[in-house]
Amino acid sequence: MRTTLQLKTLVAGGPVLTDGAWGTEFQRLGLPVGHAADGWNLSRPELVEQVARTYVEAGSSVILTNTFRANRIAMAKDPDRDRVVAINRAAVEISRRAAGDRALVFASIGPSGKLLMSGDVDERDLRTAFGEQAAALAEAGADAIVIETMSDLAEARVALEAALDTGLAVVVSMVFDSGKNRDRTMMGTTPQQAAAELTRLGAHAVGANCGIGVEGAAAICAACAAATTLPIWIKPNAGLPRMHGRDAVYSTSADAFAAWLPAMVDAGAGFVGGCCGTTPEFIAALRRRIPQHTATRRR
Repeated sequence: MRTTLQLKTLVAGGPVLTDGAWGTEFQRLGLPVGHAADGWNLSRPELVEQVARTYVEAGSSVILTNTFRANRIAMAKDPDRDRVVAINRAAVEISRRAAGDRALVFASIGPSGKLLMSGDVDERDLRTAFGEQAAALAEAGADAIVIETMSDLAEARVALEAALDTGLAVVVSMVFDSGKNRDRTMMGTTPQQAAAELTRLGAHAVGANCGIGVEGAAAICAACAAATTLPIWIKPNAGLPRMHGRDAVYSTSADAFAAWLPAMVDAGAGFVGGCCGTTPEFIAALRRRIPQHTATRRR
């Protein structure tokens, strides 16, 4: 079993810049709204690599893989459902080519799209699906695994257990966008509760992605940091979208988004990037902010 990447060591020198959104970038390249892009790893690898490469060129030190829905349950109605292993392997190879020696590749595992509590999916089947995906990602050469956009802590636990079996470092990122203050998961879990439980279960980093936007990200970082000593992972949206026809339009600019970097880092963020609506321009703006903030903190 390979040596686990030490995430605490990675963030010891300051915030590590991750990537931005992939789905909205694929839509710019012709992916229809509502369609999954995972199959593009086999049918349009050059476009997937183009997106990955733009984030490396923008300054990302960590990029993900195009595997958010690439588990057998989420792809149950997809024409490529029997090619799950090949899709995951290809995704790592694509991101690895784009990363070269300039970035690490953290492989993405997203939710199944089914609810455990309602009986839509059996925990054993969920474990099998996540296990198959995690094994394929690890065998293809991912540096770590990111379990992201999780609303159900029970599903996150199953995915985490499957990912830990690979021997890789595992980040678990939840979505906090519900409740009176929009600071709970859909199931009512607080950042403190999630961070404490995921730490107990063996995660190597915890945090949040997606959600209501960058304005609330620092508070979520602080809440997570109060419950764990693990590195905090944060990838907020570019604000809340408004619909223009069938397209989601995000009004937050790259510079306005990056202006929140000091608050996120001061609140405990170790890994910083963007989710829905963010682009390579957002990552470049964050990259410009990092040395400025680091210098200010050292004064």
